[in-house]
Parts: sequence; C-alpha cells; structure tokens
Amino acid sequence: MTAVHHAGEAGTPPVDVNDPHLTRFDIVKEGLRRDDIEIVTYESQFHGQNSKAEKRVVRNIALLFAISGILTLAFIVFYIVWPWEFELGHTRSDYFTPILGVTLGLGLLALGYAILAWAKKLLPHELSIQQRHGDPSSDEERLITGQTALFVADELGVQRRPLLKGAIALGLAPVGIAIAAPIVGGLIENPHKGDLPMMYTTGFNPGNNGGELVRLTREDGSPIRPEDVTTGGQMTVFPGIPGGATNHWADSPTLLIHLRADDAAETRRNAESDKNGRNVGSMWGNFVAFSKICTHAGCPASLYEQQTNRLLCPCHQSQFLITNNAQPVFGPATRRLPMLPLTVDEEGFFVAASDYKDTVGPDFWERP
Repeated sequence: MTAVHHAGEAGTPPVDVNDPHLTRFDIVKEGLRRDDIEIVTYESQFHGQNSKAEKRVVRNIALLFAISGILTLAFIVFYIVWPWEFELGHTRSDYFTPILGVTLGLGLLALGYAILAWAKKLLPHELSIQQRHGDPSSDEERLITGQTALFVADELGVQRRPLLKGAIALGLAPVGIAIAAPIVGGLIENPHKGDLPMMYTTGFNPGNNGGELVRLTREDGSPIRPEDVTTGGQMTVFPGIPGGATNHWADSPTLLIHLRADDAAETRRNAESDKNGRNVGSMWGNFVAFSKICTHAGCPASLYEQQTNRLLCPCHQSQFLITNNAQPVFGPATRRLPMLPLTVDEEGFFVAASDYKDTVGPDFWERP
C-alpha cells in the first residue's frame, strides 16, 4: 500500500510538542498547522519500504555517484601525471586541457543527475498550502523548526539506504579534491624549475644563445642598427636565435621605439627613478623597448601613439604611458609593460643587455 499522511483537521487544539510519544512527523504536522499550512498530499513514491522499485532507483543513483567519483578522480590523476608543457608539433600535451575538461565536465554532470534523480525519484511527493503571517517565533516553534529539519533529513533516506552513503562519499570526495587540485598541483611539481624557467624567461635570455647576448632582429632574422629606426618611429623586433620569430618564442615580441629627445629625457628620468630598480640603465640613447604582450589578457599591445607616447592594446583598450615606465593609464590592465634592457654590440647592432627583469605576460605576480 502507498503510505499517505494527511494533516489534522482545522481547529484542532494545539498539541504538546514535548510529548515523548509524538513521532517526528507528528511534530512536523503540528508545526505546519500552527503556521496555517495544510498538507494536501504527502506520499511515498514506492509501495512499501525497500521495495524492488526503490532498490532499483537507489542502485541507479549510487551508480551515478560512482561514475561522478571515478571521472573526477580521473581528472585529478590526469592533472598530475599527464604532460602539460607546450611542445611544438603533435604531442601528448595537446590533449591535456581537453582531457581535463571532459573528465571534470562529465563527472559534474553525473553528480548533477544523481542529485536530480534523488529529488525526483526518492523523495516523497508533497503538496502543501500555506496562509502567510509574520509573527515572531516562540521557543516551541523553534523546536518545531529543528525537528522539521531533522525530519527532512530522515526523508532523504540516507540512514536506511547504506548503499547511498558510500556512493555519496565516492562521488563527492573527488570533487572536493578536484577543486583543490590547481592549488595543490603547484606543490607537487614546480612549474618554474630549471635554469631557464618557462614563466620567467624569454628568447632574449643569454642562456638561449650559448651565453652570448641576444641580438634584436626583424621577422626575417636580420639584425637592427640604431639608424634603422627613424626618430619617433617604432619597430617590432624578435630575439636573434633559431626560431626567435616563431610561436616557440611567442612571449618575446618586443616594440623598439626611437623617442624624440625631450620624450627620451623624460623616459630616462622615470626609468632611473624606478622604485623597483628594474628599469634602471635599460635605455640606450633615445631608444627604449617594451614587451608587446599586454599585461591584461596577453593581446599584442602594438598601437603606438607618437604624439601622446601611449601604447594601446586593441583588445580591451588598455593604454600604457611609455615615458613613465609603460605604466597603465587607462583600461583593465593593472601592471606595467616589462622593459627590455638595451645596448649595442661591437658591430653596432642592437642586443638585449639581459632578459626582461619584469615577468612577461598577463596578470602575473610581481617578482619580489
């Protein structure tokens, strides 16, 4: 038989909710009655407890939790062991992001279906009608509220469905671990290890050129002399190493600018008084060079306004003032463009005196 509970009749005298003989549902009904709520229907979806139909639904929900846990656990494993560093060509690292997306996405999808199925297939059907009122709650009403919450927990059926206990643990525990994985991942393996850590070096690092200073070159690899850039002009340059103008060194494109004398003097004053000290001595004559990688989202900040000495990023309209250490003066960028230290070699070609002293790229932590 289907278990059906009906509310008491209207006008029934108040019930002593401290009566130990009352069931939890009796207290819930009394609380509802005091709040002018009538339960029209409250019935189980199954004919008796632990019926075959109920067990089948419980198994299906447990399976969804298990699938969620397994897929989320797979996300964690792949996050740790799968090759993630970018390599040219078709390599296993190409699948790192898709694998993470598929495993975590399907895991959360299975978890969502499990919760929905629990609500739709296991919880009793209830239809109630309430007349709203705003009186303050008494001690008894607070007791009723607590008992109602416990009754709802009972109706979830976790205590009498042990299979779901394990399924919940299996399904939710890996989700919590997956949330912490990006934080914990940095503790498992240092992404900045080695003599030339990827996030802290570019193609202008002498370590990429056999210890020799790296020349500034055009896209075709030809070196650049100071006289190649007219006053007020600018040129995009690349590190003069094998593949320097390719995506292998996508963090290295640099804007070389030949400033007018007055603008160069102001730029030098501000560079020499740089509070971090990293831009001191980085200019050569009236020339200055800044990374083209916008510090907001990594777009090419390559629109140079000669009259205002501003460098503009076309993606989100960030603007950087060249004469003041390329500090952002408009738009969403919050960090200045890194300055490349310049000098010339014995043949009169521009070279990078060192690698960038600020980290190239979007929204990275400042170096100490």
